[in-house]
Amino acid sequence: MTLKQIFGKLHLWLGLASGLVVLIVAGTGILLVFEDELDEWANHDFYFVSVPQNAQRLPVDSLYHTAVAYNPEIKVTRIYIETQAPGRSVIFMAKKNKKYTWHLAVNPYTGQLIEAREFNKRFFGVVLNLHRHLCMNEVGLAITGASCLIFVIMIITGIVLWWPKRWHLLKQRTRIAWSSRWKRLNWDLHAVGGFYVHLVLLAISLTGLTWAYDWFNNAIYLIADGKPMQKIEAPANVVKQPIQAGFYESLYQQTNNRLPYKGRIAMLLPTNDSLAVTVNKMNHEVAENNVTDVLYFEKGTGRLLKEKLFKNSSAGNKIRRMVYPIHTGKLYGLPTQIIALIAAMVAFSLPITGFVIYLVGRKKRKAKAAKKPLRVIARQEAGVEV
Repeated sequence: MTLKQIFGKLHLWLGLASGLVVLIVAGTGILLVFEDELDEWANHDFYFVSVPQNAQRLPVDSLYHTAVAYNPEIKVTRIYIETQAPGRSVIFMAKKNKKYTWHLAVNPYTGQLIEAREFNKRFFGVVLNLHRHLCMNEVGLAITGASCLIFVIMIITGIVLWWPKRWHLLKQRTRIAWSSRWKRLNWDLHAVGGFYVHLVLLAISLTGLTWAYDWFNNAIYLIADGKPMQKIEAPANVVKQPIQAGFYESLYQQTNNRLPYKGRIAMLLPTNDSLAVTVNKMNHEVAENNVTDVLYFEKGTGRLLKEKLFKNSSAGNKIRRMVYPIHTGKLYGLPTQIIALIAAMVAFSLPITGFVIYLVGRKKRKAKAAKKPLRVIARQEAGVEV
């Protein structure tokens, strides 16, 4: 058996073993490429507000109290504010018992609660759960992680099987014969279609492994920085005192003054009073997505304790920061999202076209096996030794 035949067997059986999971993950991935855009379109009133004439935005603290008053049993853990975007609502994330998460939208001009949504029960919450966990919690994560690893192997073996034996066949291997019979067309859609997006799918699959396996996530830092990932934790408060009026507004103003670019501010409120408040600001003025600077403020006093700017980050941290936008296609906005969408659609088709190829081959093998005994009998009747 040749190496290419071994790769063929490996490609076949791994594909049969993981095909259904790949179908689900790729299908949900198609929806998640434009998750933010579709969610904001479908829930426009949740994310956007009308701006009254000559209206002034209320202090963040006032909006925070509105969110806290929604339900005393839930605890606000994050605040999301889009800067230089007056028509956007302010979003609060709140949790209960570490299991249930709410998103609460508050009108920044009236201070009224627009709506509270349970995060995991929204449409894209279910889609994301299916994409990552198959709605089966840790068991589902193990299955999708293994399938992602298998898919990486299948991309590599698929390219080996696609590679033409002679260069004059290269044109045939790079063109889909749309006018051919359905069997040939199915093969072309699988092999040629897979070839054109294999680098994109490889990037999406490899980045997906960072959420499935700690060893892969640590490998990024070991290769880039020469050491494992360091745990990121907010510094301790030097002075402990109760939060005063205007505290969150002060953090908002200080962050915008220190980081004046357009972007989204996320305040991470620590559950432990001994830790500082972490404030991230994502830069919307650079070409790459997910470029974020981090500031740490002392809880209570609002004094800046520490800053971690993206430009000063280690190579490992910069690469890890790019994992999410590469995986989702958001790296450079709309152009890369379209590429990711096409790749996800092809990935969704691969288990289907691959299974059809398997069924056609199986039918041929059965037909060949059925004819072989007839040929043996015919030779025996002719007096030929077998």
